[in-house]
Amino acid sequence: MAIPGLSIIGERINPGFQSTKAMFDNSDIGALQELAVKQADAGAVYLNINIGTRALDDPEFMNEVIDGIQAVVDIPLSFDFPNVAVQEICLKKYDPAKANGRPPIVNSICETRWDMLDLLKIQPFKIILMSSERVEDGVGKQNKTADEMWQTTRRMANIILDGDYGLTTDDLIVDTAIGTLSSDTEGLIRASLETVSLINQDPDLKGIHMSGGLSNLSVQLPSKEIDGAPMKLQLENSYLTLAVPNGFDMVLGTPWRAYEFLADDNTVLGHFKDIIALDGTDALRRIRKMYKN
Repeated sequence: MAIPGLSIIGERINPGFQSTKAMFDNSDIGALQELAVKQADAGAVYLNINIGTRALDDPEFMNEVIDGIQAVVDIPLSFDFPNVAVQEICLKKYDPAKANGRPPIVNSICETRWDMLDLLKIQPFKIILMSSERVEDGVGKQNKTADEMWQTTRRMANIILDGDYGLTTDDLIVDTAIGTLSSDTEGLIRASLETVSLINQDPDLKGIHMSGGLSNLSVQLPSKEIDGAPMKLQLENSYLTLAVPNGFDMVLGTPWRAYEFLADDNTVLGHFKDIIALDGTDALRRIRKMYKN
């Protein structure tokens, strides 16, 4: 059962997935088109496009991928590249008329990448804002607390909304920095959830969207079933169960994955709450306990 109000940015067009890597290795546009259609048919409202390091030295292939995908689906694309030159290529190729007039997403802007805003002269786009890092005394630093992530979000949003860019909060999507549970000894997932709440409660950020890479959460965890369902999926659903009621409304994920709210007495949800409440080796020991049960 889908979660009402949760939009999915389809994540699979990315060579980081083993099932997709061969498509890129073979420059198989037809296979990438099939994957695009599969995600759109499964309910994706955007398709994330990431062709890895090849984007830096093969712009023609980047253009072929965009043309090929826009030929078979009518939903907008999200360009997942931190490099402004690659984003420029993507925006010059993207045709909003093939996406029912809807703009693409640029993923992403942070306090060290304001030059991405210059690309708005090419065409309008929505922006993913990274809450995970800030600039302090001219140096980029990782945010580790909810207050740091919230304050960074406020600064970025204010600069964009107060600037002459023609953007509103509806055009802004905050990446709430979903961490990896298996290595989270600093409470970063807890901070991510607290950030969602702070942004949701901030009247100056009303209407802003929140998203994150959900599959990051269960990376490097062994597969296991608990109560007849995959534990990794239940961990991802645990995050959604806690975040969506507080305004988290978009997810970078796999559209055919069974995202759903978990019941209060769900076993994995209970484990998840216990784990994210802990720091250091206590958190890691609690993960091991979950696997032993």
